[in-house]
Amino acid sequence: MIRINLLPIRAAQKKERIRSQMSILILSLVAASIACGAVYFTMMARISDKQGEINSVQAQINQLQKEIGEVSRYKKLQADLKKKLEILQVLKNGRSGPVHLLDELNNALPDKVWLTDYSVSGGSVKIVGMAINEDAVASFMERLSASPYYGSVELSGISQSVQNKIKLQKFNLTCRTLQPAI
Repeated sequence: MIRINLLPIRAAQKKERIRSQMSILILSLVAASIACGAVYFTMMARISDKQGEINSVQAQINQLQKEIGEVSRYKKLQADLKKKLEILQVLKNGRSGPVHLLDELNNALPDKVWLTDYSVSGGSVKIVGMAINEDAVASFMERLSASPYYGSVELSGISQSVQNKIKLQKFNLTCRTLQPAI
């Protein structure tokens, strides 16, 4: 009987199978590494793109914040200017107001009426004076009420006094100042 020693062939086949399995394992590891590297670089590219978008949006936000700051500064300047214009208008109206009040008072004053006190406090006017009779006081009140600068003319009190043997009517008036429509 012939004997064939199959051990070296089996050992060679076994070595060959191990070698092929090792090469498949190495090729699998290389393929997995390449796949992981591709996924990694793809993700890094996406992250880089998103970071670029974030930086772009942040730059736009900063630019808009500067513009908002400028707009709010302009609004503040506009409000300050409006306040100044309102103050100027009040001063302009107040500049001619007392002149008109006194001019209208002079026009409304009859011949036989004398004023002893005239005071303006806010929008209220107090007039104290003397007249020859009650008709002169009534005439003065009517003329004053007809003026566009005086309103709500009311007689606070009237009393009779004698000076140099002449009977005079001492009166107190109160009224409001008005701004006529121009």
